[in-house]
Order: sequence, then C-alpha cells, then structure tokens
Amino acid sequence: MVQQRNPWAWVPSVSFSQGVPYVAVMMLSTVMYKNLGISNADLAFYTAWLYLPWVVKPLWSPIVELFGTKRRWTVLMQLVSGAGLAAVALTLHAPDFFRWTLVLFWLMAFSSATHDIASDGFYMLGLPTQRQQAAFVGVRSAFYKLAMIGGQGGLVYLAGELIKSSGDPAHAWSVVFALMAAGFLALCVWHQFVLPRPPDDHAHTAGGALWRDFVQTFASFFRKKDIVTTLAFLLLYRLGEAQLLKMAAPFLLDPRANGGLGLSTSDFGLVYGTIGVCALVIGGIAGGVVVSRFGLKRALMPMVVIMHVPDLVFVYLATALPAHLPLIAFCLAVEQFGYGFGFAAFMLYMVMVADGAHKTAHYAICTGFMALGMMLPGMISGWLQQRLGYQHFFIWACISTLPAFYMALKVRIPAEFGRK
Repeated sequence: MVQQRNPWAWVPSVSFSQGVPYVAVMMLSTVMYKNLGISNADLAFYTAWLYLPWVVKPLWSPIVELFGTKRRWTVLMQLVSGAGLAAVALTLHAPDFFRWTLVLFWLMAFSSATHDIASDGFYMLGLPTQRQQAAFVGVRSAFYKLAMIGGQGGLVYLAGELIKSSGDPAHAWSVVFALMAAGFLALCVWHQFVLPRPPDDHAHTAGGALWRDFVQTFASFFRKKDIVTTLAFLLLYRLGEAQLLKMAAPFLLDPRANGGLGLSTSDFGLVYGTIGVCALVIGGIAGGVVVSRFGLKRALMPMVVIMHVPDLVFVYLATALPAHLPLIAFCLAVEQFGYGFGFAAFMLYMVMVADGAHKTAHYAICTGFMALGMMLPGMISGWLQQRLGYQHFFIWACISTLPAFYMALKVRIPAEFGRK
C-alpha cells in the first residue's frame, strides 16, 4: 500500500522552493551586481542571458521523463540549487567574482528550470484528482509569490542593512546567500522525507516512442493557425517592459549625480521588492477577475493600456528625481499593479494558444517564447541606458510598448474565451 501524505506538508514548500532560485538568479543578481560596481551594460547583458534555460526548457523535458522519477528530479535539483547558493556566498570575495558567480547563476538557472519541469509534473501525480489540483492551485501561486516577496523584499532589505553596518557589499551579500543556501538545503532534506511516492511516478520505458511523440508534439505547435501572429504577440507583448524591468533596479540605486534616485539597498527592498511585488500580486488577481467577467477578447486592449501606460511613471521619476520615499513607493506600486494586471491577459492568451491535445507541452513552448521575449530586449537595455541616460531610456522603453498595442489588435480570440 502506497503511503499517503497530507498535501499541506509538501505543496506549499515545493511551491516556495520553485520561486527561490528564480528570485536569486533573475532579481537578486541584478541588485547584487549593482552594489558591487558592475556597469549597467554588463549586468543587463549577462543577467539577461540567464533567461535562456527557461527559454529552452521544453527541449529537455523528455530527459526528466526518461531518467528517474519526478520525485527524485525535484529533490536533486533542490540540492543542486542549494549548493549553487552556497557557492555564490563563497566566491563573492574572489578577485574574479563576476565570472564565477555568473557560472554559478547559470547552474542554478538550469537546475531551477529542470526543477520546474519535474515539480509541475509531480503535482499532478501527487495530487491525482482534479478536485485536489484545483483546491491547491491558489496555494501554489501564493507560496511562489511569497518567495518573491521574501527574496526581492526581505533579503534585499537585509543586504542593505548589512551594507550599512559593515560597509562591505561583498560581505553583506555573502551572508544573504549563505542564509538562502542553509534554508534551501533544509527544504531539500525536508522534501526527501515528506514528498509522497506516487505509484505512477516512474521513468518512461519507451524512450524511442517518447522522443517521437515529443517531436510530433513540438511540430504540431508550429502548425497552429495564425502561428506567426501568435509568436509575434508572445515576443512583442513585453518588449518595453523587458527593457524597463532590467534597468529599474540600477535606476533606483544609482546616485542622483548619475541620474538615478539614489535609494539605499534597504529602501529598494522595501519600496520595490515588497510594496511593488505586493502591488504586482494584487494587479494579477484583479486582472484575472476582469478577464473572467468580460472575456479575453473584450478585456485585452484595456488590459494592454493598463499594463503599459503606467510605465510613464519611470519617465516622471527620471525627470523629477523626487526624494520623498512614499511618493516613489506609490509610483512604483502603480507601475507594478499595471504590470500584474496586464500580465494576467498574457497568461490567459497562452492558455488559449496551448488548448488542445497537447496543452501541457504547448503551454511550455509558449512560456519559452515568453522568456525569449524578455531575454533579447533585456540584453541591450543596459547598453542603451548608458548611451541615452535614464530619462531618454525610459521614454524609449515607453515607445517600445507600441508593438504590443498593434499585436493586441491583430490576434484572433474567440468572443467567449476566458469568461466564467
């Protein structure tokens, strides 16, 4: 008889563990490199490359099916990510820390993307009924967002306080990554003992058939109707936002003499990592409510407007350079709320595109193109900012949102899609 586990013992913690490496790789790395004196061009270019594992993760998903169980992959990737966090803490004082930490972030990015593949599949095996899966979907989202708030908010705030007390950013971030490593490795040990062992969680024995099915599934995605328009929408919907997000932290942290707002790392963790992320979550919830009420076809263009028009607050901030922290927090909350609100439409559009016989695989492909749409613009954002200055760069980022409006007019969406 297979031992049953209470889902509350593992669903929240696995969801939280999905968010931690992503936050470390895609968010904390940018703030850390800025604190350690890396130029905007370099930090934007190299950290944008870290999106690549999430771009191509659908390509190696069959490996997770072929070798070992999803339970084993989940625990193993947590061990690799925890070791990577510890290694970052140990290398920050090295003379060539930038190169070595980038290698370690790459390792964590690939392990995190693989962990996503394995753990998403494990949820469906560990919670075998649709009723259970539906009951815990909100729990998964909440604990993933909690990891974002704890990382981008709490840990950045802690790093800022340690910088104030020690005057050594490398030491401060070493402590932060050491704490993350200890906590994450503790989660890994916990999951080794508490994750259930579903009877259907086993390696795929028909390897040749699996690869043939994978190729056919992948090819069927590109045979979908209006696929060129679909891909253009996926790549261009966040063209402006991809550039703005990559430069948000450097702008907020740069001294006023360089055109930034000169926030301390602690203040950044509070206003952007905590208040901003909370506004992002609220915006996503509100966007989901709106699209379920009116349908995606009617709601898409208003949601595109609400997502992109608030980007203008960065033009205001870069022009006025206000020093009043509550005003800065309010502006960032408005922008992040709009981003979360409009992103809900984007997520539902991917659900619509993926719907069909291979919805899980096709949704993964959509998310790969979504990540590519963030990676490519993000790579050049630092170079552009250094040549344009913050004010003109943010004006350019706002202009870059125009393709999203055009593509929202071009895509075809059934009138009732998304409505309850």
